[in-house]
Amino acid sequence: MTADTLAPPLDLSALEPAMPILSEALMVVAIALPLALAFAALVPAVRRALPHVLALVPLPALIAALAVPRGLSVLVAPYPFRFTLALDAPGALLLGGASLLWMTAGAYAMAYLRQDPARPAFMVWWLLTMAGSFAVFLVADVASFYLAYALVSFSAYGLAAHDDTPQARRAGSLYLALTVLGEALLIAAFVMLASGATDANPQIRDAVALLPTSPWKTPILVLILLGFILKMGLFPLHVWMPLAHSVAPVPGSAVLSGVVVKAGVIGLLRFLPEGVPLPGWGAVLCGAGLFTAYYGVAVGLTQTHPKRALAYSTVSQMGVVAAVIGAGILNGTAGTFTIAAFYAANHMLLKGAMFLMVGVAMASSPRRALAAAAVAGLLGLSLAGLPLTGGAMAKYAIKLIVPEGMSGVLLTLSAAGSTLLMARYALLVARSGTEGTPPRGLAVPALILAGLALVLPFLLFEAVTGLPAAVAFAPSALQKGLWPVALGLGLAALLAWRAPRVPEVPAGDILNALGFLGTASRAIMGGAVAADAVLRRWPVAAFALLAIAVLLAATLTFAAVPL
Repeated sequence: MTADTLAPPLDLSALEPAMPILSEALMVVAIALPLALAFAALVPAVRRALPHVLALVPLPALIAALAVPRGLSVLVAPYPFRFTLALDAPGALLLGGASLLWMTAGAYAMAYLRQDPARPAFMVWWLLTMAGSFAVFLVADVASFYLAYALVSFSAYGLAAHDDTPQARRAGSLYLALTVLGEALLIAAFVMLASGATDANPQIRDAVALLPTSPWKTPILVLILLGFILKMGLFPLHVWMPLAHSVAPVPGSAVLSGVVVKAGVIGLLRFLPEGVPLPGWGAVLCGAGLFTAYYGVAVGLTQTHPKRALAYSTVSQMGVVAAVIGAGILNGTAGTFTIAAFYAANHMLLKGAMFLMVGVAMASSPRRALAAAAVAGLLGLSLAGLPLTGGAMAKYAIKLIVPEGMSGVLLTLSAAGSTLLMARYALLVARSGTEGTPPRGLAVPALILAGLALVLPFLLFEAVTGLPAAVAFAPSALQKGLWPVALGLGLAALLAWRAPRVPEVPAGDILNALGFLGTASRAIMGGAVAADAVLRRWPVAAFALLAIAVLLAATLTFAAVPL
């Protein structure tokens, strides 16, 4: 099993002579289309038409994920910039999952925000975040990755702070502050990586190949891990996530949790060397991931709103992804990154659908909310690994990476915790009904995404693992998958019967206890000074920062214009 086992794209042999050109065009259009539409929205006619086509904008990205040959690269800009796009197995998995979520959530968003006067500005942030999220899965050079990562990170602020309430402004400010901190950490790491290469803007694979022998190996790895786990939301850098999810519109929460945090996942997969044992670093990442997995469950169980419960579930699940990556690089296990991407893509679809079901329930009568809760509960059990669901296939895959032993046991037990938290989430969804019937524009996209989340892992399992899907149906596999879920459901029933009343931990938890914002602000200032000192060593970085500044200034100007 290798990182390229997810090989067979669609059979388009009849188009073989034109495939390289078509594939290159697909990768470019996947990023360029949402980016162009974001700025074309300045034109009133485009702005009026955009809600009708928003769900179709991710279509080129979906086709690219299915049809572009693995390993094909396209040079978008010549030397010295060498901006390059390429698609490998992890990128294809995450790009495909992201495009499906953007399509269904886009249709949902236009119904959800139909009466919102700020919908045009939301669409602009939506398109910019989409462009950045597709780009991080496609770019193959260091400078382009930094540009794409900054685009998805900063644009997501507009989704989190859309409602412009005091709570939304607080969540948005914290998110923005931590994003700047993360960018400072990563630009320093990228400068040190690039300084060891012969090109001004090296390909990521070439720069990472030099990492094991780099004299700056330790600081580079520290900065990379901190920068990307901040986006993933690992403890204690998770504090932005519950705050942002609780105030963002439902479709915004779906893509924040489903797609935006995966920028951190692909960052680890791109900038950590696969197949090279890193025992100490792997152990640290695995330990941090396992702690985060349990911490997210513990705090999530105290939440009284389904969106906040889901936010802490995402914290927990990103801990699982980090633990899998850590276990893989600990021994240099081949295939780790593809399987980690498979698990992350499964989470992307499931969590997106679960957020959308919250919106369906909140727009429904109490009776209809029970039906939404039933679907939400099934999705939650799939996330926990219930046998015969798509989530069970993803759980089986990661067990191929995590060795049996303490880490394996803790990871298995985390599935019981996830079940417990998902039972809490389903209960909160059932209680969130008000009066009325949800618009078809809400229910249909949510149900389509739910169906995809439950089915697609079965179709991808063999391509990802090299094993037939039937292995997950063996009696021993079913038993191993069932007992953690049964344990979690038993604990949920016990807590419902005899649980002491526990006060809700405020969203952001340690932020409130430790005054984290002030610490973050001081760290950002120090990071900015350090980044300024090292930027001079990499001329391409100055271009990247200038491009980001121009893009964000134009976006903020547009958002401030009454539409």
